[in-house]
Amino acid sequence: MKNVVHESVRMGTNVSIGYFSVIEEGVVLGDNVTIGNNVTIHAGTVIGSDVFISDNCVLGRWPRPAKSSTVKVDASLAPLTIGDGTTIGANTVLYRGSTFGREVMIGDQASVREKCTIGDCVVIGRGVAVENQVEIGSFTKIQTNAYITAYTTLEERVFIAPTVTTTNDNFMGRTKERFKFVRGPLVKRGARVGGGSILLPGVTVAEESFIAAGALVNKDTEPKKLYVGVPARVLRDVPDRELLENQE
Repeated sequence: MKNVVHESVRMGTNVSIGYFSVIEEGVVLGDNVTIGNNVTIHAGTVIGSDVFISDNCVLGRWPRPAKSSTVKVDASLAPLTIGDGTTIGANTVLYRGSTFGREVMIGDQASVREKCTIGDCVVIGRGVAVENQVEIGSFTKIQTNAYITAYTTLEERVFIAPTVTTTNDNFMGRTKERFKFVRGPLVKRGARVGGGSILLPGVTVAEESFIAAGALVNKDTEPKKLYVGVPARVLRDVPDRELLENQE
């Protein structure tokens, strides 16, 4: 059997489907969608026009947490929605309950969990893990193997370099009290976070802050300052020529 496509699927014009793919009930495919081999698109997923889906992707997957997990299944999750012009790399997993804007680029082996909101023209690099309830603003770029923890907010035009780690839990003990304080970082518009940096729970990286590679950010930063070291400290101002207002 080549493919399994449910009879209720709504398919636009010029849709191409590779071998051994499964498209479940209620899926909507826009015009000019290209689907690779061995792709699974779960029930209700909505995919816009001009979308490219590489081999071995799983789209619209329901979360299946462990019994001991702090995240529970939400039966009210809306279908996964993917905007026009998006490209999805091979072996990517995108969960139900998340929304992607237009012209998003998702690299191979990335994953985005449920209840995430992704803006337009976002880049999510190879092997990036985006956990549940994350907000990512338009034109933000997240590079290879970065980890974006649950409850993180990245505003517009943020840059996250390779292997950056974000965290959301300051408690060593496994007490119920910690759930009241779980909060990921807030990275404000135009901020840049260098390779291998670590952002501790709840910190705010201010607008157009520049976090140098390998820094540990344990407290809120000031706008337009360069931070270095462990823990991160101010080194100097960000040069005017590097600010967003001075870019073409």
